[in-house]
Amino acid sequence: MYIAIVIVGLVAITLILHFASPWWLTPLASNWSSIDTTIEISFWITGAVFIAVNLFLAWTVWRYRHNKNRRSHYEPENKKLEIWLTALTTVGVVAMLTPGLIVWAKVVHVPDDAMEVEANGQQWQWTFRFPGDDGVLGAANARFVSNDNRFGLDPSDPSGADDILVEHHRLHLPVDQPVKLVLRSNDVLHNFAVPQFRVKMDLVPGTQTYQWFTPTREGTFDVLCEELCGLAHYTMKGQVQVEPEQDFETWLATYPTFNDVQSGNGIDLAAGEAAYQSCAGCHGANGQGNPALNAPNLTRLESRYMARQLRHYRNNIRGTAREDSPGQTMVAIARGIDPNTEADLLAYIETLDAVDVDGTLVGDIANGQRLYGACAACHGTGGEGKVLLSAPALAGQSDLYLKRQLEHFSMGWRGKHPEDQFGTQMRLMTRTIHSPERLRDLLAYIATL
Repeated sequence: MYIAIVIVGLVAITLILHFASPWWLTPLASNWSSIDTTIEISFWITGAVFIAVNLFLAWTVWRYRHNKNRRSHYEPENKKLEIWLTALTTVGVVAMLTPGLIVWAKVVHVPDDAMEVEANGQQWQWTFRFPGDDGVLGAANARFVSNDNRFGLDPSDPSGADDILVEHHRLHLPVDQPVKLVLRSNDVLHNFAVPQFRVKMDLVPGTQTYQWFTPTREGTFDVLCEELCGLAHYTMKGQVQVEPEQDFETWLATYPTFNDVQSGNGIDLAAGEAAYQSCAGCHGANGQGNPALNAPNLTRLESRYMARQLRHYRNNIRGTAREDSPGQTMVAIARGIDPNTEADLLAYIETLDAVDVDGTLVGDIANGQRLYGACAACHGTGGEGKVLLSAPALAGQSDLYLKRQLEHFSMGWRGKHPEDQFGTQMRLMTRTIHSPERLRDLLAYIATL
C-alpha cells in the first residue's frame, strides 16, 4: 500500500516540477516554430505514457498486494492484451515520428532565395565567409590552410578571389532573410548550434554540411559547439547578431576579400624602423621587452597577434581597467600609431632577432609541466605558439610579464570585453590554476622551454 502511494506521489511531484520549472525553451528567433511543435507533441505523448504506466504500476501494486487467502493466477499469454499494447505503441511511435519527418523534409530543402554563408570551425574559434560580387563561394579545403591562408581557400579557383573573409567570432545577419549556412571544419568534429534558431548540425572534417534558417528577431545570440571537440571545448563560443539589412551591409563592407588579404600592401621597413623608435623606450632597442615596465618581449610575438592587441587597445577592449596602469599607457600609445605605418612597424619588429628572457620565478617544475598540459593544446608543447589558433608564443617571454597577464585575466581586468574572444577563453582557462603556488610552478616550467 505504501509503495503505491509513493509511486503516485512521485508522479505528482514530477508533474509539479515540470510545469513550475523555469528551464523552458529559449524564446524562438527563427522560422522553425514547427520544431517547437514537434518537441511539444513528443512531450505530451511521452508524458501521457509516463503517467499511465506509473499509475498502472501503482494500481497493480495495490490491487495485487499480498493476501494469504489468495493464490496467484498464472496466465502466460493474453493475445487481446498484446494486440492492444502493440496497437497503442504503434500509434504513439507514429505520432512522434511523423511531425519530425515532416519538419526534416523542410530542413533539408533550402529556399532558392537563401543567402549563402560559410561557417568555418576549428579549435576553438569560429570564422565566417561570404560570397563576393559573383555570389559564389570559392572552393576551399583544409589542405590549403596556412598562416597566410587561414580559411583554406583554393588559390586556383577564381570564384574565391572576391570572397569576403570575416576573421571574427561574431556573425552578422540581416533579419527576415533566409540563410543557408555552409559548415566546414579545419580539424576535428564540431557542431554549430544557436538555441534560439532551433537548428544545429555537425561540421565533419573532409566534407561540407549545411543548415538553413530565417532569423526573425533582432538581437545577439550565442553560437555553441555542441560536440566534444577537444580540451576546453566549452570555450568555443561565437555570436550571431541579427540586424536590419542596412546595418548588415555596413558591417560586411568593413571586411577584406581573399584577394585583398593575399595581395597585401607594399611594406616599407625603413618607415617601420622609424615608427619603432616610440616603442623602444619600453620594449628596448632590440624588442627584448622590460618586465619592470610590464613591456613584453616583442621578438617572440607574431605580427597578427600584435595587430590584434593594438586594435584592442585602440577600441577600449584592453587596457580599460583602472588597476591596469601599463595597459592604460598602451591605450594612448596605440591610438598614436599611424594606421598607414602600422603594417610597416609590425613587419620591422618581425625582422628583429629572437631574444630569450631568463626566468626569475622559482617553483616546482615537475608540477608546472603537469599544469602546462592544459596550455599546450593552444600554445604548443614547446611554448612556440600556434598562429592558426591565434595563440602567442610563451617560450622566451618574461615570466613576470606572463604572471601579470594571467593575474589580469583571473581578476577580470583583461578578457572581459565581449569583443575579446580569445581573452574570454583565457579567463576561463585561468580557473585551472587556482592558487599563486600553482601559478609559480607553471611559469617556472614555461621558463625552461
